[in-house]
Amino acid sequence: MIMMPLKSITKNLASLIIACLFGVLSINAYAAIDVYDFDSVQQEAQYRGLIEELRCPKCQNQNLAGSDAPIAQDLKQKTYDMIKEGRSDGEIRSYMQERYGDFITYKPPVRPSTWILWFFPPLLLIVLIAGWFWQSKRSQRIARGQSGILVDSAAALSAVEEAELDRLLSRADRNKTDHDITSIEDKK
Repeated sequence: MIMMPLKSITKNLASLIIACLFGVLSINAYAAIDVYDFDSVQQEAQYRGLIEELRCPKCQNQNLAGSDAPIAQDLKQKTYDMIKEGRSDGEIRSYMQERYGDFITYKPPVRPSTWILWFFPPLLLIVLIAGWFWQSKRSQRIARGQSGILVDSAAALSAVEEAELDRLLSRADRNKTDHDITSIEDKK
């Protein structure tokens, strides 16, 4: 039995994997090429613009130009056919929106069903900026001692409570200064 060195086996295996990857990548590269004949440069520009603008229904966030899904291929073909018929961009967009809904375009129209897409982000930004502004102004007033908080006389401390508070605070200050006392009994 002839034994191959381990280094040689791993080298051959790595070469095989790389060759397979290049083969797969080259097949995918050829699959993405579309060949359409246009009557004019304007038709080709119209086609390129539309397939860049329209979204693939299957791929969700990929345009028709970058998608190889079967439905994207069908939509590219339909777009090509409609351009060859002489339809305008608006007519083609309308057809696609009627058939596939507002999701087909990256720029949905402004209507009640899409108001949340158009108006919620700016409103949220305005609310966040206003909240930040209010909070910063409030913290500045508190830092200056102008909190605007009125103390109710009923909520104020009574004379007995104030005396107890002063006694506790002075005791705490004394404990801080008496750090050389080690036993708890000595502190009392």
